[in-house]
Amino acid sequence: MTVHLPAVPYPDAERLLREAGLSPGDVVHVTEYVTAGSDPGARAAARKPYEAPVSTIPVAGLLADAPELVELTAWPGGGTRAGELVIAGDLVYLPSVHTTEGGFREQYRACLDRVGELLAAAGLGLDALVRTTDYTATATRAEYPRCGRPRRDLLGAAGVFPGAAGILVDTPVEPGAHVALDALASTGPLRAVNPGWSRYDTLTYGPGVVAGDTLVMSGFGALDPATQLALHEGDLLRQAVYLYDSVDLVVQAAGGGTVTRILDYITPAAVPDHQRLAALRAERYPDAVVTTVVCSALLRPEFLLESVPTAVLDR
Repeated sequence: MTVHLPAVPYPDAERLLREAGLSPGDVVHVTEYVTAGSDPGARAAARKPYEAPVSTIPVAGLLADAPELVELTAWPGGGTRAGELVIAGDLVYLPSVHTTEGGFREQYRACLDRVGELLAAAGLGLDALVRTTDYTATATRAEYPRCGRPRRDLLGAAGVFPGAAGILVDTPVEPGAHVALDALASTGPLRAVNPGWSRYDTLTYGPGVVAGDTLVMSGFGALDPATQLALHEGDLLRQAVYLYDSVDLVVQAAGGGTVTRILDYITPAAVPDHQRLAALRAERYPDAVVTTVVCSALLRPEFLLESVPTAVLDR
């Protein structure tokens, strides 16, 4: 059974593992949320106990007084390694990827190609992806639609596009990297989940993908799926209620389940209200492990919040 631990400073990570009855050998994925003040050398030393794929995620800020936070995902026994990947249950955990060669669209395609190379070690292709999350700068917002071509060329070959989220962060993971890509895949057959929103008919991602007993969802904002208009501009809590209602619709369309993990990206304008957001979220999803980080902006300028949820389906 997958165990998600909340994001904490590195010195606290092993303590949380022990409290969960786990050890570093059970860790199947490490996610580092790093600010501009994070020290790569110190991070490398701190992560040595965890021989698992690492996703290094640039963020604009953290709600904790730390230069970085680490979020551990564990599976009792530690899963099975295939090259740089770890397979645990139905899910395949990858390291994040980026490049500094070429322009935005060239880098995006190169990242997808690299993910394909990593998956090949497990005998899988890009059609095994269940979610991609890309991190780009605010300056690329106008250029962002150009990533649709490489996604359409390379993804969805088996008829199921992965979920997706697009986050704007103005401090790149490495100078010259216009995009960093984080991805999750599955070894088993995939099932697309859509409550009936026609907007996804022409997109290269879907609202949800079922892999085994896990529902992996896209990033959700307060967007009307019929008109594609952003809603509740400037009101964080009303945006949150709307998008959480959307999440619930996808869970219901998948057959019902429990939201177990939420990654919330909030903009700097949303930070003053984040405690009220946390209270609302805890009421709606009491069983979810939650990580909240600050991004520079979101692809729709009206959004204050984008939530990326994962659920376990009812059996």
